[in-house]
Amino acid sequence: MVLDLERLRVTLWIALGGALGTVGRYWVGIWMARWSQNLPWGTIAINMTGSFAIAFFGTLTTAAGRFPVSDMGRLFFMVGICGGYTTFSSFTLQTLDLLRGGAPGRAMLNVGLSVVLGMLSVAAGYMVAARLNQGAV
Repeated sequence: MVLDLERLRVTLWIALGGALGTVGRYWVGIWMARWSQNLPWGTIAINMTGSFAIAFFGTLTTAAGRFPVSDMGRLFFMVGICGGYTTFSSFTLQTLDLLRGGAPGRAMLNVGLSVVLGMLSVAAGYMVAARLNQGAV
C-alpha cells in the first residue's frame, strides 16, 4: 500500500478538529447538566448549535461565499470540529434510555425537539450566512 501523504495530512487535521469538537461537546454537556435531569437538554443544545454552526460555516465559506476557505479548512471545521461536537449517537442512546426507563413521552419529545429545532437551526445558519454573503451562495 502506497502512503498518500496528502491524505494523511488531511486525516490529521480532521482528527485535530474532532478532538477540539469533542472537548467542546464535553464542556457544554457539563455546563448543561443542571438542566438535564428529566430531558437531555445538553445534547439538544449541542445538536442545535452544531446544526447552526455547520450550515453557517459551510454556507459562508464556499468558493463563492463572503469568506472563502480552503477545502482543508472546511474539512477541519465541518468534518472535524462539527463531527466531534455534534451528538446524535448520544441522542439515540439517551432516547433509548428514556424509553427503557418508562418515559416514552419524554423520549418522543427528545426526538421531536432535536429534529424540529435542528432543522430550524440549520435553516437559520444558512439564512444568516447567505445574508452575510449578500446573496452569493
